[in-house]
Amino acid sequence: MKLTLNYAILKFLTQKEHVSVNDIINSLYFEYNNHKSFKKHLISEILMAAKENGLISEDGYELINDELIIYYSTDENQKKMINKYLG
Repeated sequence: MKLTLNYAILKFLTQKEHVSVNDIINSLYFEYNNHKSFKKHLISEILMAAKENGLISEDGYELINDELIIYYSTDENQKKMINKYLG
């Protein structure tokens, strides 16, 4: 069964370190590119909401070609919480 986009993003963050919106788009494109929320600004909102809810953490940022790239990660407790609910 295919995870919802939000859940797929959270699950992806438990498996990778130092992840940006661009990393998510590149990794999940083939499975979710037809999803109505598979847009850069909406994925950013999903990440910001997850951060505010304590599920993920900001892990740095950089400016590349006048675009602010924010990186996210999960610590062990966040991974346990996500995996507890998503399996």
